[in-house]
Amino acid sequence: MPVNKTTFLYRFYRASTCFALLCLFAGLPVQASDFGTTGLLDTPTARMKADGSLSFTAAYDQRYKQFSLTYQALPWFEMTYRYSGFENEFYWDRNYEVKALLWEEAEQGMLPQVAVGVRDLVGTGVFGAEYIVASKRFGQLDASLGLGWGRLADRGIATNPLTSLDNRFESRRASVGIDDTGEFAFGDFFSGPEIGVFGGMSYAFDALPLTTMVEYNPDKYTRDVSRGAPEPSSPWSFGATWHAADNLDLAFSVQHGDEIGLRWQSYFDTKAEPAKQTAPPIISSFYLPESELPEGYKKDTWFDRLRFDATRSGLSVREASLSSDEKTAELVVANLNFQMWSDALSAHLAFADLHLPATVETIYFAIEEKGHRSSTVVMPRPSSKLDKTSFDDDLHRVRVISGRTLNNPDFSDPRVSDKLATVVNLQTRVQLFDPDAPVRYQLYAAVDSAYRFNSHWTMQSSLAFNLVQNFDESNRRETDSVLPPVRTDIVKYLDDGATRVNKLALQGRFSVGRGIHARVVTGVLEQMYSGVATEVLYWPAQSRIAYGASLAYVKKRDYDGRLGLQDYSVMTGFVSAFYASDFYDYDFGVHVGQYLAEDKGVTFEVRRTFRNGWQIGVWGTLTDVSSEDFGEGSFDKGFYFQVPLSSLFGSNSGRSNFTSRLRPIQRDGGQRLEGLSGDIFWDLREARADSFRIDTRLSP
Repeated sequence: MPVNKTTFLYRFYRASTCFALLCLFAGLPVQASDFGTTGLLDTPTARMKADGSLSFTAAYDQRYKQFSLTYQALPWFEMTYRYSGFENEFYWDRNYEVKALLWEEAEQGMLPQVAVGVRDLVGTGVFGAEYIVASKRFGQLDASLGLGWGRLADRGIATNPLTSLDNRFESRRASVGIDDTGEFAFGDFFSGPEIGVFGGMSYAFDALPLTTMVEYNPDKYTRDVSRGAPEPSSPWSFGATWHAADNLDLAFSVQHGDEIGLRWQSYFDTKAEPAKQTAPPIISSFYLPESELPEGYKKDTWFDRLRFDATRSGLSVREASLSSDEKTAELVVANLNFQMWSDALSAHLAFADLHLPATVETIYFAIEEKGHRSSTVVMPRPSSKLDKTSFDDDLHRVRVISGRTLNNPDFSDPRVSDKLATVVNLQTRVQLFDPDAPVRYQLYAAVDSAYRFNSHWTMQSSLAFNLVQNFDESNRRETDSVLPPVRTDIVKYLDDGATRVNKLALQGRFSVGRGIHARVVTGVLEQMYSGVATEVLYWPAQSRIAYGASLAYVKKRDYDGRLGLQDYSVMTGFVSAFYASDFYDYDFGVHVGQYLAEDKGVTFEVRRTFRNGWQIGVWGTLTDVSSEDFGEGSFDKGFYFQVPLSSLFGSNSGRSNFTSRLRPIQRDGGQRLEGLSGDIFWDLREARADSFRIDTRLSP
């Protein structure tokens, strides 16, 4: 039954507040439907968002609460993950939608833009529908018309033409049970006895930040009606979207003749090129009297002057050597606070040009990233040019070669051996899309410390002190898994170990030769496991292909989050291959091996990484565990996000990132150690060779 208006508005406010922190972004103005995809109210259009656009949508009508995450993965491909709650029953459904552009609208003539899509691609099939839709603009008016299958064919207008090709298209399942969710329902796609028609129009006002909409939706909501929901009185709906800010849309609608709907959408551009970051203004040590230099720095030593200026500018010069004729300098450099390595290297070049001996003509910058020497950038010294050509011309003389180790450096930074860093801040742990509730959360005080013994070895610790959490309300404390509960008892860790040791580990990182990178970690590795892990990656600087291997022996930790261990132990390991493509900034990884539950299989992952630090990806894992034994979801899959904090708080945030993995459902099959299985490749992603090739941002 429809809820009263006060309860309706309160529920919308309470639900949308759970996503409020995600709308602090600027981006591209786009029009989304209540389903999150580009569209009108409940129906899609053929329109696409700008490439790289990421949007969050919260929609609430008197039938559904819907939260959607939509990403424009390619200029012609849109993907949506949706979490839907039913007003008339205690039930939440998770489903995916994809839409692909077939061709674009002709600027002249009547050829419309056409797209094809599948709604509820992997899920229960509750929202199952497929469609082909065309859109055409006439000035400020945008009209759409589509043919639909499944729920978009409830008011059928003709026999499904595909039945003439194969009789399998004559029928389709209404939905599937929980145990069968997560599988691709290929047999149901574009099937059913009839097809339906849907469509509508929108009008965007020139003088007002307002778009009005009218829509015809053939969906009869048969499943909902059978469970007590009211039958829609009309297929027609009307609404208006207010473009409240550059990154925020608010919509109001009257749907099916007598139902009120509200929609909130926030969006941002993950491709946005950040403003060029420069070193903060300082008085260089070249001009300071020696009395003003800290203890341990000597003004008459060019290396001391160079490292002092670099340190004050958010950079680090670790080691240096000069050739015998002093025409070539080799510098091992690190980037602490610059979001983009090209901006950091530009600052390094400016300081090196100021402080290096006058005889130096060529500089080899050995890039150190997260303890590894990822590559070496060879650059001409700007002040050594005799022909006075522009710096842009010099970019064509920049070379990127394999990372190098200075075996016997002439100079080194002695302060590395006693470097201790401790950070105390507030952090949150959020578990989204629980089948029983939208959000589980914890607010805690985090004390993170790192003590660097030398340039290779670091002791890391992370302590969490609980402030408030609601994981104790979860109905998933006890597991129903037939596999060893390697992850499904996570709620016990989150509740019993609300105050806990997240990490206490000794880590060593190394680069050997040219292109071989390795690390060793031992101690408390992550929230659920302690042990020892090692990983190696072979990635020549000029290659787009890399190979890796990882191996770990771990034991489950006690639920209370202290240092105790349980009886369960396992050896887990993988061989990996990676491809760093030049296709829309996409990188691909495949991992084959044994997982934490001793199941064996393969994980495929795809991530898209932009120069500004944004990284968005998906993964899926198939193992020798059957979909029945795996349980709800059928196989492990999810999303990966890396958000540069500089996009929220400006360049003062340095290189800090917020990273998160979101799973529609947590099961035990296909589980790996977090951050310890094939991660060196991703650690080095922002400092790989093509980050420095012909980059005009390198101009000092």
